[in-house]
Amino acid sequence: MPRFVLGASSGVMPRGTTKAFRTVLAWQIGWTASSSVMFGIALGVHGAASAALGGAIGIAGGLVFAWLASRSRALTADGVLLAALRAEAAKMLVAFGLLVVVLAGYRDAVVVGLIGSFIVSILIFGFAFFVRDA
Repeated sequence: MPRFVLGASSGVMPRGTTKAFRTVLAWQIGWTASSSVMFGIALGVHGAASAALGGAIGIAGGLVFAWLASRSRALTADGVLLAALRAEAAKMLVAFGLLVVVLAGYRDAVVVGLIGSFIVSILIFGFAFFVRDA
């Protein structure tokens, strides 16, 4: 049975969860920086900016998820599942809303860099499940 501790805010989260989110956030930031450099070298300033924006959108979605998950006070399995589904829905709404805003507002966006960096950033967030409490 998992032991519970107070999370980042007022919610209750399994021990090590905030560490997992911090670790994955660091990986997302590292990916965003490296993809910006790669796309910048290959496609110039707009490639770098597009990759940075794509990664930042994935990071923003992950932060929304972590914030909502940390605020959950659910103690039953169905309550935890419902809270996780709400947090995931909010993450998707934020991410796709920001994608629409960037694609509509940044005329020189390099779509391959933007979408590619975004997808990898979102996939990295899924690795939080595999981060162990050390």
